[in-house]
Amino acid sequence: MERNAKEAFARHRVKRASDLTARSLALAELQEALELPDAPLRIECIDISHVQGTNVVASMVVFEDGLAKKSDYRRFSVAQGTDDTAAMAEVVRRRFARHLKEEADRRDEQGIAAEEGRPRRFAYPPNLLVVDGGAPQVAAASRSLTELGIVDVAVCGLAKRMEEVWLPGDSDPVILPRTSEALYLLQRVRDEAHRFAITYHRQKRSTSMLVSMLDDVPGLGSRGGRR
Repeated sequence: MERNAKEAFARHRVKRASDLTARSLALAELQEALELPDAPLRIECIDISHVQGTNVVASMVVFEDGLAKKSDYRRFSVAQGTDDTAAMAEVVRRRFARHLKEEADRRDEQGIAAEEGRPRRFAYPPNLLVVDGGAPQVAAASRSLTELGIVDVAVCGLAKRMEEVWLPGDSDPVILPRTSEALYLLQRVRDEAHRFAITYHRQKRSTSMLVSMLDDVPGLGSRGGRR
């Protein structure tokens, strides 16, 4: 019974995600609830993953028109020992600093991107930046945007415990109805960012463990490799 219920719910989620009407409603609800000037046609979400401050990584996933755009997904390695808020601030700063650089290159006909024909992967900013977390993570992301002079990207956070939506500077969260398409879309975006971050974190941990094991093998490593 439980397995059948889970499978039925999964099918329902897929159907809603592919439903144009549901996606349009979700974007309209988000625009109203977050008081955005326009519907958030491009949403980016950042999630931090680590184990007690080690192998810290971050993911950035992109949704356009309510659908995942996997070609625009990005992964980031973060300095060891960095806590969640500092890591969030660093990743947001790196992502949007790259955006500003690529915008400058685009305006300059002799820029590196123009000369070499590189794809400008960070050239398109989101209408809405979602962070996995509550008020501290939102404040960290908003602070990085302010430091870079970016004022046209809205920020919100989705906290897992109560699925509350946090906005910069607000003392109380925005509570979306549990059955709303807007909350469902934010959950899908957040869950996808979490999945992508966990996948990268596991890969990084596996690599670190392999290197550590090889370091203990006699004859391998920096000392064994010298001639």
